[in-house]
Amino acid sequence: MPFTGQAEASIDAKQRLALPAKFRSRWDPERDGKTWFCLPWPQDAVLRLYTQRQFESMRVGGSAPDELTPTQDLADLESAIYGNTEQLDLDANNRVRLPAWHLELVEMPRDVVVIGAGNRLEIRSRDAWMAQREERFRNLRHLVERVDQNRRD
Repeated sequence: MPFTGQAEASIDAKQRLALPAKFRSRWDPERDGKTWFCLPWPQDAVLRLYTQRQFESMRVGGSAPDELTPTQDLADLESAIYGNTEQLDLDANNRVRLPAWHLELVEMPRDVVVIGAGNRLEIRSRDAWMAQREERFRNLRHLVERVDQNRRD
């Protein structure tokens, strides 16, 4: 079931973020796994949250799961992805503690928006997200065209 929509939230002084109810209702720990995986992403200074099952099902760069001799670029990509990913558990109040170094790396403010992005959630600066809302909407058609072109190439 894809994650859709958006919800405003805040990161507290202990780096905890309460997962908004609209997203928790789509998450089933039995189906999706009991933990989340957080990956800082350089474009747009975002934190990506994947359910345990989704994260485990994805492979970096199409690599074979048991490859002992990946190319150097693939080895570097795997190190960057997995080395920067942290596993997060929900506490009794449905909060995850975001790694302080993730927050510093992407310069995440306390006021955020949690975005449903299909197979993941994204945590973004509320101010940046709101400031770019109209531009994202206007550019949607062009983005679809670029993605379609990349798939054809």
